[in-house]
Amino acid sequence: MNHIILKNGQTSPLRNIPLLEYPSFREHVLSLLADPACHCMNYYGYHENEKQLRLLCCIGNDTTSEIFVSSFLYELNSKQALDSITRDYPGMHIFEREISENFGIEFSGHPWCKPVRYAFDREDKTKILNNYPFYEVESHELHEVGVGPIHAGIIEPGHFRFICNGEKVLHLEIHLGYQHRGIEQLFLKKKSLIERHVLVESIVGDSVAANTTAFAMLEESLGNIAVNDATTGSRTIATELERAAIHTGDLSALCTDIAYQLGSAVLQGLRTTLINTFLVWCGNRFGRRLIRAGANPYPLTSELKNIILKNLDKFEPRFDEMADYMFNTPGVLARFEGTGIVTTEQANLIQPVGMSARTCGMTRDIRSSHPYLSFNKLTHEPVCLDTGDVQARAMIRRLEVTQSLKTIRTLLEQSDEEKTSGKSEINLESDTFGISLVEGWRGEHCHCAVTDAKGNLKHYKIKDPSMHNWMALALAVRNNDISDFPVCNKSFDLSYCGYDL
Repeated sequence: MNHIILKNGQTSPLRNIPLLEYPSFREHVLSLLADPACHCMNYYGYHENEKQLRLLCCIGNDTTSEIFVSSFLYELNSKQALDSITRDYPGMHIFEREISENFGIEFSGHPWCKPVRYAFDREDKTKILNNYPFYEVESHELHEVGVGPIHAGIIEPGHFRFICNGEKVLHLEIHLGYQHRGIEQLFLKKKSLIERHVLVESIVGDSVAANTTAFAMLEESLGNIAVNDATTGSRTIATELERAAIHTGDLSALCTDIAYQLGSAVLQGLRTTLINTFLVWCGNRFGRRLIRAGANPYPLTSELKNIILKNLDKFEPRFDEMADYMFNTPGVLARFEGTGIVTTEQANLIQPVGMSARTCGMTRDIRSSHPYLSFNKLTHEPVCLDTGDVQARAMIRRLEVTQSLKTIRTLLEQSDEEKTSGKSEINLESDTFGISLVEGWRGEHCHCAVTDAKGNLKHYKIKDPSMHNWMALALAVRNNDISDFPVCNKSFDLSYCGYDL
């Protein structure tokens, strides 16, 4: 067997993960990816010892809920060039680029092996932000437009380099990496559970529930800790409440970008209704402190459930009314429909995740394909559209808000009261690999961990869904007017800091 098979939230002794020779590893990965139901969830390396890197690849099958894990060892002194997988499967480009930047491994045949984020511990220190090798076209008819990294709005730093013919965008290259915080390395330095929770809550401010849930699932799996239905239900409610709140805020922002002031104002106020529900629940509007590994510090009491239901009852009819206005306004539809299209063919090549995939005719949703928490018992049907434009990325938000509210109500009806519980520390299994996946509002969050012989974290790897999806934005703006870039960008609403860990 060239791989082991895990399910979401499971672990395996490291010794059980096959070590292949690279030609066999590459051939095996490509054979798995030949199945349209499969995509790469994570592919990364870490120092096995001073002389060797271990590279792990996790391929998920969306039909069988299986995760295939295989690996190979790379001799650092060999400086061996590896035959690129990206050459035959473009969706692997970002993973090979990251490995190349971190460890200096050359992937021969990779069409776009540029730095990912300029980490402080990158292998080649001569590669700096100021000499990034932007794609260029020499022509008297074309011109370049640079946007950022300092933006006019309240936004994180990123540089966008357009090549245009008049007002039409021919090519966009997205350059990130301005705020590398070294979070993955900090996970190894912070020994206490509470310190790691604070770290994971700081990965992406708008995805606190998704990331803390993935972290808690992974810690509990590595520590052989089971949590009860009340705790899993509480976490599921939190992730779906986060989805509904951020989707609503994004719909407001899309209205702002096209000067639809009614939608901007009303939807922003409605978002506040949902995030203030977190404030009542745990004392923080973004859900910090709410989710803890092996614990339920803020259980759903009868009083709290009534407050949540009351807020949903106040929110939903107003949301539906505003969404009906929005999606029946000719001026809105004129800006949304046919703008920023990512075709199904393009999506199959670059392999996006989350709603970016589900608006291009791809059924990719961890809640149904690799279920976790309450989704192991609930039947979840992904919302899928196929036009791949701004309209689809706006509409899927509306539909998923309604779907998430229904899920929350179902779980509130089923949940039992539980007293506050908690663990101060968790003892992790030694020499073990673990993986957890959560479908955040952007898409799949993947957390992986490797422990050493003493049960300490040897490596911690976080993959934000934006790692898959920034290339989709670059493709979406082609053949659009450059003035359409803001609404295209907001329709994806990808994370800068989640990409730049």
